[in-house]
Amino acid sequence: MKTQLVLCTSALAVALTGCAGMSDTQRNVGVGAGAGALGGAAIGAAVGNSRNAAAGAAIGAGVGALGGYLWSQRMEAQKRQMEQATQGTGIAVSQTANNELKLAIPSDAGFDTGRANIKPQLASVLDQFAGGLRNNPNAEVSIIGHTDSTGSDAINNPLSLERAASTRDFLVARGVPTQAIRIDGRGSREPVADNNSDAGRAKNRRVEIYVGERAQR
Repeated sequence: MKTQLVLCTSALAVALTGCAGMSDTQRNVGVGAGAGALGGAAIGAAVGNSRNAAAGAAIGAGVGALGGYLWSQRMEAQKRQMEQATQGTGIAVSQTANNELKLAIPSDAGFDTGRANIKPQLASVLDQFAGGLRNNPNAEVSIIGHTDSTGSDAINNPLSLERAASTRDFLVARGVPTQAIRIDGRGSREPVADNNSDAGRAKNRRVEIYVGERAQR
């Protein structure tokens, strides 16, 4: 049992060393596979024999390599499309560590103060965004609204949710399946900057959209 765990630990070390020179996506998959193998071996060993440890390592490597979501050519193409569509808007586009496409939308780029109606600039971006989502039947979308700490929770919590809901409704009206989207409003509870400055509050007023692609169902 100890031998199996030592071998899997060594495999993880080799995987980490071999990640030099890889792309971020390849590195995430490689590390995930190694970590999954180690975790799988530990589970197998816990139930009492080396065969279980070896089998657990193989299964764990497969699960770890998935990393939760896939980063397919389709996801990469949508990321490039959104980078072009958002130029000059203040909207940030990135790939998360969990292989999700993330759009960070400052509220100034998408909504008027205290309102949940989508402004024309954001509407133009979401029009193109919806096209990519329609072409990805395995996409899972999460839309989360945030506010700064100005005002009370009684105002901020519903406003953050209303902005997320407006974003969802806009996408659904353009053919994105309702069941593919979940929304949440977190008010001022998750700041990304200091609320004691105008610049910090501006960063905290935002809507974040996450898109992950699951394996073919």
